[in-house]
Amino acid sequence: MSASVIKSLTRLGLAEKLHDPIHDGVIIIGHCIKEVLNHPALSSFSSAIESYANLHQGVSNTCSVVLIPTDAVPSKRLIYASVGSVSKDFDDVRRYLDAGKAALKGKDFDDVRRYLDAGKAALKGALEMGVKFPLLITLPIGRFPHAEFVAAMGGINFLYVPLNIRESGENHRRIKLENFNLFPLSQKNDGRLLKQLEAIQTSFTVTRDIGESDPIRMAPPRVAEYVKQFFEGTAIKVHVESDPEIIKREYPLMAAVNRCANVVESHQARLIWLEYENTETPERPVDFETLMLVGKGVTIDTGGTDLKIGGSMFGMARDKYGAAVLAGFFSALNILRPKGIKVIGAMAMVRNSIGADAYTCDEIITARSGKRIHIYNTDAEGRITMLDPLTKMREIAIKEKNPHLMTLATLTGHAYLTYGTYAAVMDNGPARAQHYAQKLQATGDEIGQPVEISRLHAEDLEFNNSEIEGADLKQGLNKASVQTLRGHFSPGGFLIRGSRIDEYGLDSENPLKYTHFDMGSAMNPAPLPSFPNPLLTLIAHHILPRV
Repeated sequence: MSASVIKSLTRLGLAEKLHDPIHDGVIIIGHCIKEVLNHPALSSFSSAIESYANLHQGVSNTCSVVLIPTDAVPSKRLIYASVGSVSKDFDDVRRYLDAGKAALKGKDFDDVRRYLDAGKAALKGALEMGVKFPLLITLPIGRFPHAEFVAAMGGINFLYVPLNIRESGENHRRIKLENFNLFPLSQKNDGRLLKQLEAIQTSFTVTRDIGESDPIRMAPPRVAEYVKQFFEGTAIKVHVESDPEIIKREYPLMAAVNRCANVVESHQARLIWLEYENTETPERPVDFETLMLVGKGVTIDTGGTDLKIGGSMFGMARDKYGAAVLAGFFSALNILRPKGIKVIGAMAMVRNSIGADAYTCDEIITARSGKRIHIYNTDAEGRITMLDPLTKMREIAIKEKNPHLMTLATLTGHAYLTYGTYAAVMDNGPARAQHYAQKLQATGDEIGQPVEISRLHAEDLEFNNSEIEGADLKQGLNKASVQTLRGHFSPGGFLIRGSRIDEYGLDSENPLKYTHFDMGSAMNPAPLPSFPNPLLTLIAHHILPRV
C-alpha cells in the first residue's frame, strides 16, 4: 500500500494494562457514573471519579468531557467523557461516536480550566492538553453492543490529517498522534478488534483523501494515480481506462459529461476498475455474493451549462464522494481479506466543466444500453456519468454468482433535505424481495451509521418517460431536485431503466438485485470535516461477517 498513506496513520494498539506509564492520558467514555464506579476493571479509578461526581452532579446528564487530576493513573490525567443520556427512545449508539471525537478534541470542555496546569484556557481537548499517547476505555452497555468500537471510530476519524497538509512537507503537522491505545472491556483482547479498526482507519483515510481533496489534487488522472499507487502489490486488481476514444465509444454518456474538460489533459476522464475475489468458505454461514459497485466521481461540479450560481458551486469538489467510498471499501477488503465474496468496482471520474464544448440541454445521446437519453439539465450529470458503467456491470452480472449491483452517489439535494446526513437506500424488486435495505439499515443502527430507506414506486420509473418521439428516456427535469416531487427517487428509476436492469426483474429468467444509494451530503457538506458515509455500514454488513 502507499507509504504516504501508511505514514499518516496513527498506530493503534490494544493495551494489556490500565496503569502502563506509557500512556500520558487515560480517557473513560461512559453513560452513567454509577456504572463506571461498579465496573470491576475500573475500580482503581472509582475514588477519583466518585469524588469528582459528588462535586459536579450533572456530569452524567450532559455530553461533556472533563479532566480529573488524580494519582490513580501514572500521568495524573484521567479524562471522563460522558455520552449523556442513552435511555431515551431516540438515543442511539452514535452518542459514543460523538463522545469519542469529543474526548480527543475536547469541544465540550466546559470545566477543564479548573484542572489544566497554568490555567490553560477554554475548551481544550486531550491533544491540546499535551496528551501524546492516550488510552481509551469505553464502558460497555447492553443496548449498544458495539459501543467500544464506535467510540474508537469517533476518535480515529478526528485524527485524520488532510492530504495536502501531509504532502506539504510540514512534518510537525503530518500526524496528530503517533500512538493511540484501547483497553476493551467487553470484547476479547484477541487482536480482531484491532485489525478491524486498523482496516477502517485506512479505508477512512483513502476515502477522505479522494473525497475531500480539491479538484486539482484529485482531478481524474490524479485519482487514478493515487488508486494505482495505493493498491500496488495488494489483493486488489486495478485497471484504468484513460483513452478518450475508448471512453467515447464504450461509455458515451460519461464522455459527454467530460467533453468540455477533455481539452485540458489534466482534467480528462478516467474509469477506474477494481476487483477483489476470495472463494474460500467463511467461518460463519453466509452465502457467496458478488457485489458490483459503481461510484460517482465528479471532481468538481460547476453545473455545466446549467451553471451553479449564487455560491451553490462551493463544496462541489465533494461530488466525487461516491467513488471515494468505493475506494475506501476496497481498502478494507484488501486488509481484512473476507472470504466468500467477489467485488467489482467502477470509479467514474469526470469533471463537469463549462466551456465551448460542454454538453448542453436538448442533446439526445445514445447510451451504451442503446437507450436514447434526452438531456434536460447538465447539472444532473451524476446519473448519466454512472449509467454506462452500470450497464457494463449489468452485462457481466449475468455470469456472476449471486450478483448485486449498486450505485453510490452524492446525487441530489433532495436526499440531503429529506434525510440530512443519512444516506438514502433504494432497492429494486429482486433486492427488496430479499429485504436488503432493511438488513443494511439494521447493521447501520448497530454500528453507528444509520441509513434511511426510500421505497421506489412505479411513478419513479415512469417519471423518466421521454416527452419527445426521438428519445426513449428523459434525463430529469430542467429544475433542481429540491423543486421536484419525490426528487431523489426518480434518478434511481432512471438508472434502472437506462441500464435495462428493469428487464431483469422478479418476473424474468435472471432477476438481478440492484440498490441505489443517494448519499446527498451524508458525509457532511463542505467545509465541515467529513465522516465517510455509508462506508462504515457497508463494511460492517458485507465484510466483517466474512472475516
